[in-house]
Amino acid sequence: MATTAAQRRAQDKTEYDAFFAACPSRELLDRISGKWVALVLAALGGDGPQQPGGVCTGEPRPMRYSELSRALAGVSQKMLTQTLRSLERDGLVSRTVVATVPVTVTYELTGLGVSLHHMVRGLKAWAETHMDDVIAHRASYDAEPAE
Repeated sequence: MATTAAQRRAQDKTEYDAFFAACPSRELLDRISGKWVALVLAALGGDGPQQPGGVCTGEPRPMRYSELSRALAGVSQKMLTQTLRSLERDGLVSRTVVATVPVTVTYELTGLGVSLHHMVRGLKAWAETHMDDVIAHRASYDAEPAE
């Protein structure tokens, strides 16, 4: 019995398993689990530091490179550039260049990027909500005598 193209695509999707060393999804998981990727997605998704006027919109919006750099305290120019390029290559971020003086470059989440942003938003919120618990557990663990 012949399989349809839709059946083949569904079968191909089930064949991705990040527990297998050769699975390409493993590389993607490695990329999107990086600290700067999560923070870039959060910033472009409107979850970054408060916007001018003290309002955090919570809605995706385009940002200039300099805005992202200021929002992500501690990121180097090299790391931000590498992160943005990898996100653009994976189709998660789009880059728009406008011929002005100086040139204006903005970055924005694509539809695929927005879908990932929703996942990252939950992870970021979890980390912020449970940080006190984690700090307490770390202190307790570190206070125990070594075996």
